[in-house]
Amino acid sequence: MSAATLSPQALAEACAKAMWDDDNATRHLGMEVASIAPGEATIVMTVSEIMTNGHGTCHGGYMFTLADSAFAFACNTYNQRTVAQHCSVTFLAPAFKGDRLTATAREVSRRGRGGIYDIRITNQEGEAIAEFRGHSRTVKGTHLPE
Repeated sequence: MSAATLSPQALAEACAKAMWDDDNATRHLGMEVASIAPGEATIVMTVSEIMTNGHGTCHGGYMFTLADSAFAFACNTYNQRTVAQHCSVTFLAPAFKGDRLTATAREVSRRGRGGIYDIRITNQEGEAIAEFRGHSRTVKGTHLPE
């Protein structure tokens, strides 16, 4: 499959599949790609008992990882290998064992080799749990043959 022959949506989906096949961390944590589009991704994860901390809430590192995975899938939809350059997260509310968390990533800006992406994590009630901002940087390589 040549990237040049694909529509933007088909390219985003093909890049997501290529990334998914090699993303052991995201798969191992039970995450699922719910949707993908150019510059956008939605990933879901259910909080398991091993993800809880000493307060009985979801450890922030797991929420960061969920948002980071959505960020990665969103910024890699253009067949250009792209990595995180800087990320920050603000936790707004706790998540608990059994909560179904959804991380929705959307592109804010993409210029040259850099991009900015906002990711919101919500629970099954639609309540905002965390806000994450990621700055991306393209590197050498593609996911699919040009």
